[in-house]
Amino acid sequence: MSSTPNRWRIPLGAVLVHVCIGSVYAWSTFNRPIQALFPDAPWWFSPPYTTFTTALALLGLSAAFGGPWVERRGPRVAATAAAMFFGAGLLIGAAGLALRQSVLVFLGLGIVGGIGCGLGYISPVSTLVKWFPDRRGMATGMAIMGFGGGAFVAGYLNVFFMDRLGVAGTVALLGVVYFVVMLAGSRLMVSPPPGWTPPGWTPPLRVHRLISTRSVTRNEALRTPQFYLLWTILFINVTAGIGILAQASPMMQDMFGRTPLEAGAIVSIISLFNAGGRFAWASASDVIGRRNTYTIFFVAQLALFLLIPGLAARGNWWLFQVSLFAVFTMYGGGFATIPAFLADIFGPMNVGAIHGAVLTAWSAAAIVGPLVITELANRAKAALPPGANRVGIYDQPLEVLAVLPPVGPVVTGLLRPPPPRPAGPPRTAPPGRPPGGRPAPTRAGGAAATAVSPRRSGFRSRR
Repeated sequence: MSSTPNRWRIPLGAVLVHVCIGSVYAWSTFNRPIQALFPDAPWWFSPPYTTFTTALALLGLSAAFGGPWVERRGPRVAATAAAMFFGAGLLIGAAGLALRQSVLVFLGLGIVGGIGCGLGYISPVSTLVKWFPDRRGMATGMAIMGFGGGAFVAGYLNVFFMDRLGVAGTVALLGVVYFVVMLAGSRLMVSPPPGWTPPGWTPPLRVHRLISTRSVTRNEALRTPQFYLLWTILFINVTAGIGILAQASPMMQDMFGRTPLEAGAIVSIISLFNAGGRFAWASASDVIGRRNTYTIFFVAQLALFLLIPGLAARGNWWLFQVSLFAVFTMYGGGFATIPAFLADIFGPMNVGAIHGAVLTAWSAAAIVGPLVITELANRAKAALPPGANRVGIYDQPLEVLAVLPPVGPVVTGLLRPPPPRPAGPPRTAPPGRPPGGRPAPTRAGGAAATAVSPRRSGFRSRR
């Protein structure tokens, strides 16, 4: 008889997988080297923009469509598939860079790599929620912390190896390394035995009013307003940060005259706050509540987005960095808190599939956020005379993004747990159907007996 594995090895496997796929957050360090390889492409079709946006969009879409498959096959199979897709995507993208074929870059880094990101992102989440029913927020924080921390490693590695191997050689090398590390992480992930609970832990007798008393399926969740409210919460939080993330390195070069190496170093440090925020805020949400956590995010994001342009105008580099770091702790914290919020509202059993569906908000935000900040910044840049100071080109994009956070507290205030499933009449076999069997055969020309069974509803009776 096999013994139950130590549950603390599961987060290690999750971190190894997420550190690798989280390297997508350091994509801005590749922007200008790749643009140099494709100088004639418009910004909206250039490999840096389209590839980054497509990768994040497919992350959400593949997570949505792959969520039920992950629940069926388990985290180990899902993480192995993620390693294969992500590693292959990087190698295909490297071939495209070496051959100057933008289609291959888009196919590899954008599509194939994006699918690998999505499968790798959700593979450990539901597993950790089941291993840590006593600490849901902390568990999801651990699961997703590595994704934010991946850019810390990649930010330095990208710049270091590009100086020695070029951008194509760097992407190829990382493809091999990430595949090996993700495969090692997948070996550590396994689902708990049915009915398993932590030794000495019993479910609390008093249930918080925002916590559901039962688990629902993904299809049931998709028919509730609660799902779409949570989708909107994640969309607002992600859009507010991902636009800045997509242009972080160019922004610091334009606004403060930093070198690519200096900007890359700050991108790496940003990733530390992104990763730390995922663990810290998700753990804090276990204490202060998920709703209060997101309300803090939205109020603080509004204040910081309005503050940052003034800091840049005054050349306040240090306070600018502090503001960026604060934004990204909440950006990462939103990602890590949403799975625990979903488990609170819909129960833990199918949180992986539901989480995959709600990540389509990430896909939408990955289009809206970078589009707003890149389009408006390029228009402002084009309107400047040659040699003019570029410090103000990001003012309008940040002001536009600041419109979203005030909507967040309104949405969180509307959240309520789904009502309990009504107790229906006892289900009996229809006439002509033995219990648990097939319909009884009928004579030729005779009509089969039928009965109208009570219609099942996920959350409310339909009359």
